[in-house]
Amino acid sequence: MVQPHGVILAGGRATRMGGGDKGRLMLSGRSLVARVVDRLAPQVDRLALNANGAPDRWSDLGLPVLSDEAPDRPGPLAGVLAGLDWAAVTGCPHIVTAAADTPFLPPDLVPRLLAAAAPSGLALAATEVEGRVRAQPTFGLWPVALRDDLRAALAAGTRKILHWTDAHGAGLAVFPTDPWDPFFNVNTPEDLARAEAMA
Repeated sequence: MVQPHGVILAGGRATRMGGGDKGRLMLSGRSLVARVVDRLAPQVDRLALNANGAPDRWSDLGLPVLSDEAPDRPGPLAGVLAGLDWAAVTGCPHIVTAAADTPFLPPDLVPRLLAAAAPSGLALAATEVEGRVRAQPTFGLWPVALRDDLRAALAAGTRKILHWTDAHGAGLAVFPTDPWDPFFNVNTPEDLARAEAMA
């Protein structure tokens, strides 16, 4: 399978952190988003950032900045669509997404998502805790072939990732959570303190 493009989702409002660009928070001397770049870039052939607002504030990363097409910031599915539109222009058949606030994402995220892809081409990362499998919906493999369907779903009001992926079928790549959850994300000041202890 052709190596996918990678898209880091950084379009959220970060309300629980007081607003601003959560990916810019520092963790042991490096920003969260820089740590995500370090982990995802070696796994993909190209990398971009999905973010809204002035793109030049991300210029130090040296990445294309993709803004949401929808004006009302409808959530991460809009970032997925922006990534799919970018990949369509470059001729890549699929993208892999990761959240900008998850500094410990797996170094084998992409190959495991590719191996788990359903017939639809979709796959989501997941974790299993006490026998329960929980999808991590901002970490996924997304086929460009479904971008028009996703555009129509967003226009019709779909906002939750799992509502859309469940309609098409998505494979699950289940990752271990020992010694910690690789999809741990920084939402609060307390989470940042926990991440410092893990870094």
